[in-house]
Amino acid sequence: MLALDVGGSVLLLALAAHGAVAAPHSNSRAPQYVVNRHRADAVKEAFQISWDGYYKHAFPHDSLRPISNGYSDDRNGWGASAVDAFSTALIMGNWDVVDQILDFIPCIDFDKTTTEVSLFETTIRYLGGLLSAHDLIKGPYYGHVNQSARVDAILEQAQRLADNLKVAFDTPSGVPDNSLFFNPPRKANGTTNGIATIGTLVLEWTRLSDLTNNTEYARLAQRGESYLLDPKPALGEPFPGLLGTNVDLETGRFVDDQGGWGGGTDSFYEYLIKMYLYDPERFGVYRDRWVLAADSSIQHLVSHPTTRDDLTFLAEWRGRKLRFVSEHLACFSGGNFILGGLLLHQPAYTDLGLALVDGCLATYSATATGLGPEMFAWQDARSGGGAGGDKARPPLAQRAFYAASGFWSTNAQYVLRPEVVESLYYAYRATGDVKYQEWAWDAFRRINATCRAGSGYSGVRDVNVDGGGGFLDFQESFWFAEVLKYSYLIQAEDAPWQVKADQTNEFVFNTEAHPIRLARGREGRDRR
Repeated sequence: MLALDVGGSVLLLALAAHGAVAAPHSNSRAPQYVVNRHRADAVKEAFQISWDGYYKHAFPHDSLRPISNGYSDDRNGWGASAVDAFSTALIMGNWDVVDQILDFIPCIDFDKTTTEVSLFETTIRYLGGLLSAHDLIKGPYYGHVNQSARVDAILEQAQRLADNLKVAFDTPSGVPDNSLFFNPPRKANGTTNGIATIGTLVLEWTRLSDLTNNTEYARLAQRGESYLLDPKPALGEPFPGLLGTNVDLETGRFVDDQGGWGGGTDSFYEYLIKMYLYDPERFGVYRDRWVLAADSSIQHLVSHPTTRDDLTFLAEWRGRKLRFVSEHLACFSGGNFILGGLLLHQPAYTDLGLALVDGCLATYSATATGLGPEMFAWQDARSGGGAGGDKARPPLAQRAFYAASGFWSTNAQYVLRPEVVESLYYAYRATGDVKYQEWAWDAFRRINATCRAGSGYSGVRDVNVDGGGGFLDFQESFWFAEVLKYSYLIQAEDAPWQVKADQTNEFVFNTEAHPIRLARGREGRDRR
């Protein structure tokens, strides 16, 4: 069972409040890393298979349907898979694909779409993908790509897209409306927005301001974020730093008190510590809010199943009542705690992160496919049970499984999600322990064995059935951006975009795994 020094955690909270938490600095005792080139090449091969299927059957639409060899315009028809694949192709040195995407970027018409636009999804995929490609080509890859008008179009298109999205922030509070329509750009006139869809804009929009010397983009995103940094009323913060989910667009006030580290709230917490990494001078308050959330998670949310007290999960909450449920999306939290521990030199955070990695990995190793379910639940050892707060028990058909595995599935799909491999990547980069490489390689092999389908890769219906129980016929764009990138990076050579345990980071990954160059890396160093 994970042992955590709550008193030390509270001390860290007090230090943060007085600005006494150390800023990132170099540590000479960096882990040593092992390069597994044949594994990295196998991931590159999977990328090429996925790209070839997409390019043949779906491009320039958003996503491939690999079984039917069709396409979906699930992200506004602007070529989401191409933009999401851009930074991965660059990191892998796949210059043929890079050239194809460079030809495509100037052709995207960000003024038009026939479908509703998500400010959040558009920001993390399109805006983040474009800014990342720009930062890579103008930074470490300068000279590898001809600095032509095609390269200049990357930042021009990012700015054009953001200019169309700005209307989202035209609300009485400045908290953005997440749902928009274009032709022309206008809000869907919602009444609330969630903390993930408010709080996962600030990295990309601030970076755009820093690159264009136009402060408006950063100001808009940071104004919406300000309501999450100082939440009102008390209802919205049931534990220090841990918030409700939804905010009123008129007032910026919270309207509920339920949340977690999963979907709808997840990347708000993720970006707090990542903004501090992006620029410690400007975003110390974001660090302090992450520390509050991390300390409360240690004190209140850490949970161990009744049948497997060696496993560690984070509970969700409704007010101060806990719910012992989680999801694949929440498995990013292990990596986020590890990153926070590295940046703040606090082993308690890193230790919790590593324990969470182990817990999420156990959701993979227990199933017939070796892949984790979309959603799962358990009974809490400390409270004597109670998934969902109502003494819930696993279904009869899963009771033996729960006894052995410490969780049961409430949604058994696997939709090509990256979060477990992502956290394995952070664990490896923090420790240098090759077991994380081995586990990531096993996860990749399992994905390859189960999800390789038709002209690409597809999500599956049931991880608890041999073969996955049937294909969903959908290759998500984040398969390119996240799963393949993290699976590659954990086996590949060190590089400027890799996470650095010794705090010599030059990049920070956005929530879609697009590496964004740190603020201190821009002044006088970008070649134009």
